[in-house]
Amino acid sequence: MLQQTQVKTVLPYFKNFILYFPNLKSLSRSNERKVLKLWEGLGYYRRARNLLATAKILVREKNSKLPKKLIDIKKLPGIGDYTANALLAFIHDQPTIAIDGNVKRVFSRIVNKNENKIDFNKLVETNKKTLFKTSRHSDFVEALMEFGALICKPKEPMCLKCSLKNRCGYFRSDKKFKQQKRVKLKEKNYNIFCCIDKSKNKIALTKKHDLGFLNNFYLPPIEEIIFKNKIKNWNFHSNFKNSISNKKLNINLYYKFSSKLPLQSQWFSLKGSNEFIPSFTKKIFKQILDIT
Repeated sequence: MLQQTQVKTVLPYFKNFILYFPNLKSLSRSNERKVLKLWEGLGYYRRARNLLATAKILVREKNSKLPKKLIDIKKLPGIGDYTANALLAFIHDQPTIAIDGNVKRVFSRIVNKNENKIDFNKLVETNKKTLFKTSRHSDFVEALMEFGALICKPKEPMCLKCSLKNRCGYFRSDKKFKQQKRVKLKEKNYNIFCCIDKSKNKIALTKKHDLGFLNNFYLPPIEEIIFKNKIKNWNFHSNFKNSISNKKLNINLYYKFSSKLPLQSQWFSLKGSNEFIPSFTKKIFKQILDIT
């Protein structure tokens, strides 16, 4: 859940998730529909599918135990270098470092270089005797992450309170070092088409769309556009912006009334409690309820 998502956002989801799935075995016995419902609103839904797939593999093939080798952990669905190293440290207390954004920032400031000019794996390997003096590898990995989040912050780092300031190139350089700028997310434009059966207060939704981060979820038909179009036979309702996962969407919302169900679609109640409907679709419901 913490991949590309802040702790404060994750906490309520995590608490609810482990209440429902208190252990690996209970998760492995679940189905995708239930897991995605508990995940609803967090985004990056592929993480949830990978989590379920990994739980099933571990219970079925690994006696509910996580492998102890990096190469074996990375064979599990959705696990790359960062997550694999974090798991090796947290679960098996192995001498390794999970290099996330916080850790990169700490290391880059200590050596006073831009992040994109540093080979972090080489940096760790070169300094492993210093970094892994401790026998508390799990605590060390977590401490590095927390240090980057709470002390060596992206903006207004707490340098005067930092216990590493006398060894920090960034601090000794009178803060001349400039952090690498974050890439601005590109805004994408979409037309969304809401076919509404007004007499039954229902809307047609489909899984046939190319919005990859919402695969297997029901949406109104949607198409990516480059320029704002005039759409024949559809009424323009509104334009609104929405941020979801790592995307910024600029949406033109169209509608028409019809009792004929479009191809590859299903009817859903506009006001009912629908399962398997993502927050994105529910926001569209709110947009168009005033016309029904």
